[in-house]
Amino acid sequence: MAFERITIDPSRMNGYPCIRETRMTVAAVLGQLAAGRNIEQVIDDYPYLEVADVLAALEFAAVAVAERELPLAESA
Repeated sequence: MAFERITIDPSRMNGYPCIRETRMTVAAVLGQLAAGRNIEQVIDDYPYLEVADVLAALEFAAVAVAERELPLAESA
């Protein structure tokens, strides 16, 4: 699967996935959403982002977690 809006460059942000060759990481976008901000608020804070960028970050994250085993907290 190709992600046209997500770039990975070892010389930018330590190789973390970024939005369109900017210094905005996918993790930063996801963190904003996880903190309760909506897409419009994220774009207001980072006007160089587009709705498609935020959606691409979500899609990238969905694919990334589907490809790995993640440790889960043990249930009591």
